[in-house]
Amino acid sequence: MESPFPTRLRTARKAAGMTQQQLGINLGMDLNTASARLNQYEKGKHAPDYQTAKRLADELGVPVAYLYCDDDVLADLLLAASKLDKKRMEELLHMAMKE
Repeated sequence: MESPFPTRLRTARKAAGMTQQQLGINLGMDLNTASARLNQYEKGKHAPDYQTAKRLADELGVPVAYLYCDDDVLADLLLAASKLDKKRMEELLHMAMKE
């Protein structure tokens, strides 16, 4: 099974309305290599270390777990839950635990 990371990263970047170069530059990557580096991540040729993945997720406003989630429904749930405040997250968790 292939890693979901490349596809999830591309989806999150496009949803944030950023180019590969913009995202890379926002993370402090060199202007001349930012686009190529992100392209390699999105094509699955290279995978970032966890710290870089966390920085990518933070910049894109998604949980880092979303980038690695191999289930589409769970990935969507992670995105939706991440937009809730702490109290609503706890309510959602409590409701899910009742099932």
